[in-house]
Amino acid sequence: MSDPETSLAPFTLRQYAICLWGVVWREGLRFLHQRERFVSALVRPLVWLFIFAAGFRQVLGISIIPPYETYVLYEVYIAPGLMAMIQLFNGMQSSLSMVYDREMGNMRTLLVSPFPRWFLLSAKLFAGGAVSILQVYAFLLIAWFWEIEPPTYWGYLTVLPALALSGLMLGALGMLLSSLIKQLENFAGVMNFVIFPMFFASSALYPLWRVQESSPWLYRLCALNPFTHAVELIRFAFYQKIEWTSFAVVAAYASVFLVAAIVAYDPARGMIMRRGG
Repeated sequence: MSDPETSLAPFTLRQYAICLWGVVWREGLRFLHQRERFVSALVRPLVWLFIFAAGFRQVLGISIIPPYETYVLYEVYIAPGLMAMIQLFNGMQSSLSMVYDREMGNMRTLLVSPFPRWFLLSAKLFAGGAVSILQVYAFLLIAWFWEIEPPTYWGYLTVLPALALSGLMLGALGMLLSSLIKQLENFAGVMNFVIFPMFFASSALYPLWRVQESSPWLYRLCALNPFTHAVELIRFAFYQKIEWTSFAVVAAYASVFLVAAIVAYDPARGMIMRRGG
């Protein structure tokens, strides 16, 4: 018979590492078994890159703006926005899986674990972020054949922390949304309500100075959009630079979204209990 004091003792770092590896391994297996998820994650940005960019290359000229030191092709400009788009869709897909797990009862198995709930949700978020980073690098590998690459190969390394932070923010946003949705059928509408406004009201497809010329109020909305700062953080990091304002905004939003999601998944205080989930 186990000692009560021993059973209530805090977990060791090794036990936390085993739990983290188990959550990451489960998310990796799910990703491998859902090959259409990987294909769709690449098809969307590639369509934008090779069809949309080709049509608008002569229409939307890009002036010399940081971090670029010369004129760039339109497809080069939108590449960081497409990298962030991959992470945005992956964050929503991960939150969709959490809604599905909650309906099927799998989420209950995870959350009744003796490990702290904040750690379990953070591990789930870390696993989803790791998957999104793999998808982004797969996209960069394909884009390399069309000469879309950083000035030096160090850019592939310096962009990694930016991808990790932006993936954390967008994944935490998806996790927060999953706590608000009771039924799987309602998720598609919420995704469209969140994804498309965030994507189009950002600097992913056009620089903000062009938005400001046509609509000052839309420019202010784009400047407040957290997805804009995720795009700019990735854009500068891809060119081995740091955009400190975007870094601070993304880090702040990531913290707020994660804390809100952890509170929302707390059955004593969160939204799930109040909604009867």
